[in-house]
Order: sequence, then C-alpha cells, then structure tokens
Amino acid sequence: MAARLVFSALSGIPRIRPGDDLAEVIGQALEREHIRLEPDDVIVVTQKIVSKAEGRHVNLSAVTPSPHALELAAETGKDARLVEVILQDSRSVLRTRPGLIIVEHRLGFVCANAGVDHSNVESPDGSVGEWVLRLPSDPDRSAADLRQALEARCGIAPGVLITDSHGRAWRLGTVGVAVGAAGLPTLLDLRGQPDLFHYKLQATVVGLADEIAAGASALMGQAAEGRPVVHLRGLSSDGPPGRAADLIRPLEEDLFR
Repeated sequence: MAARLVFSALSGIPRIRPGDDLAEVIGQALEREHIRLEPDDVIVVTQKIVSKAEGRHVNLSAVTPSPHALELAAETGKDARLVEVILQDSRSVLRTRPGLIIVEHRLGFVCANAGVDHSNVESPDGSVGEWVLRLPSDPDRSAADLRQALEARCGIAPGVLITDSHGRAWRLGTVGVAVGAAGLPTLLDLRGQPDLFHYKLQATVVGLADEIAAGASALMGQAAEGRPVVHLRGLSSDGPPGRAADLIRPLEEDLFR
C-alpha cells in the first residue's frame, strides 16, 4: 500500500450540460494545474457531473405519480412526483420516515431516495420546471468510457472513480462512496496475509475504492464548493482492476435487512 497519497481538487470546472465532453473538460483542467497524467493516477469525479453530461435530468412537471408514489408521499411528506422518480430507479423500498425513503437501487446498493438529487441541479436547456437528477444508468460503464476518452486525449489511461454521497446504517453523516470504477482495484482481499505479529488475517477485505472516494469527497464538498473533479497521485496496489459493483454486499450477508 502507498505511504503517501496526494489529492488535488481541479479548479475551473464549468457547469456541465448534456452532451459535454468530460474528458476534454478534465484534460483542460489538468493542463491549467500543470498536471501531466502518470501511470497509476486516478481521476475521481462526482456522479452529478457524469449524470448531467449523460442527460439524466427529470422535469418533475412532466411526471405523473403512480398510486404507490402517492401512498409513499403521504407517509413521508415528500413530493409525489419525486417519489415516482425514486420508485422508477428502485428495486424495493426498505425503510421510510418523514422526509426520507431508503431503497435498494436497481444497481444494487442501498441508499436514500435512490440517489435522486435536487441540489445543484439546473435546467439542462433553460426551460422552466422543477428539475432533479438521476444517477448514471451504468456508472461502471461510464467510468470505463471516461477512462478510455482520457487515454485518447492525454495518452495515459488513469483509474477513474465516480462517487456519490451515502449515509450508513450505523453512523451519522454522509460520506463519499464509489458508484462507478474502472482501471483500479476496488476491493483488496488481505485474508491469509500476516499482520505485524504474524497472525494470518481471517476476515480483512479493504474497500479501497470507497476509501479513495471518501478522501476525494473531503475536497469536493457537499454544497457550493464547485469542485467535482479530484486528481489522485501515489496509489500503488497490485490488486486486479475491479468495478464499483464488486463492493455491494450480497443480500444473504446483509445483517441490516
């Protein structure tokens, strides 16, 4: 494992619109910061700019709530149109309380409101309406596509992580997690390796991608910081490349459901 990691938030990232070339935007930002990509570098991006580039906007004024959405809206006090969008991206509803719906997203992870977000979402085309943003339809594929595009532009294929902010069942506060990944290990299985006292580890599997996502998220912020892209240097790991989907705990091992 690396003894030193350097996270650098890239400045000057413009507001992203549907169809924008994220590799070009990130490439220009790297040049402004005088950063040349090197092998094992990682580019961490928020799902929000990926979703915006992919046109994952929804205008609530065009949404008709289903009976199930109307029922959940009455239970939670949420806008029934928003609840309908949440349901469309969910496999199942796990828990509710006023102001919150916890679901199993159709991508497999458990999160609040299916990742559907109001904050920092503007109309993609200047039209009037109440807009929300859905997660990318396939974040691992989005990460792989961005990695390939960065290689074509910069000559180096960095690891790419797409992050979102999730809560946790046993702790307060949101934290950055990986929802898409390409070109870097996401899980490090240390079982069978010795600790300092030569005891063989029995259960230690490190969620490396989530650790990186959390570090980058500390720079990205959660409000008006405007820093959706972070460059990471210093990661060194011999583990095979993985996907963010590999981080999802199988249902039969989930003690919270």
